[in-house]
Amino acid sequence: MTGSRPDGALNPGLYFVATPLGNARDITLRALDILGQADILAAEDTRRLRQLMDIHAIPLGDRRILAYHDHNGPKMRPKLLEALAAGKSVAYASDAGSPLVADPGFILARDAIADGATVHAIPGPAALIAALTVSGLPSDRFTFAGFPPSAKGARERFLKELADTRGTLILYESPNRVADTLRTASNVMGADRPAVLARELTKKFEDVRRGTLESLADSCVSDPPRGEIVLLMGEGKKEVSQEVIDSALKNAMESMRLKEAARAVGEEFGVSTRDLYQRGLSFQDND
Repeated sequence: MTGSRPDGALNPGLYFVATPLGNARDITLRALDILGQADILAAEDTRRLRQLMDIHAIPLGDRRILAYHDHNGPKMRPKLLEALAAGKSVAYASDAGSPLVADPGFILARDAIADGATVHAIPGPAALIAALTVSGLPSDRFTFAGFPPSAKGARERFLKELADTRGTLILYESPNRVADTLRTASNVMGADRPAVLARELTKKFEDVRRGTLESLADSCVSDPPRGEIVLLMGEGKKEVSQEVIDSALKNAMESMRLKEAARAVGEEFGVSTRDLYQRGLSFQDND
């Protein structure tokens, strides 16, 4: 649990601070407190954090904002870990959204934990959750798979491995590659698979496109999207024979009550639980 020392400073530890995706007012009051009190500030983009602190009138004082990103991680990480070992409070903010989600903070968190430092999450915005909220796709089960590989062959293999993912699949992608990614996904996952492209969430030019993988790929050619992009894909339809479904239902009925078996098989194959229940009754009548 976070708290302050008698002198008003934060307790020692590493604080991962979520920052707004775009709208500066989306930051939490607790995040503002942490940014105002931490001994040391680190950020993926120092200019973005400084701008955010200026907007909310958080004085920097005699502190500097240290850059911590993919390129300088090996050099900067020991300095931050040394500060933690000396009993300092360190606040790290990602470029936008929640630290460690498609962000270089993971290794810092891992090494800080290994050193025995206390690690705190100061929760807030996350692009994948914001996109899921507005997508209209099922949200009870989802998989976040980060950025697809940039190379064509590796991207195709990546998407093939995810083709049978249960629930909603969420990816981040750059505007320069999103058309190719959608076209590849359409080819390997099915052109009619439901999909959503959400870009510039919470910003002035927020845009949410809903359709199929094929229609979204076409839209990226006629109207190329810009800015930060989240792709979401619904579950593909499983083409299975009635014989396969019947076999699965009979097997399930051997260890479950009919109602439970119908529900389990229905969830597995995306078919009506009610229809499966009636079919199960017919199996029992024929025994």
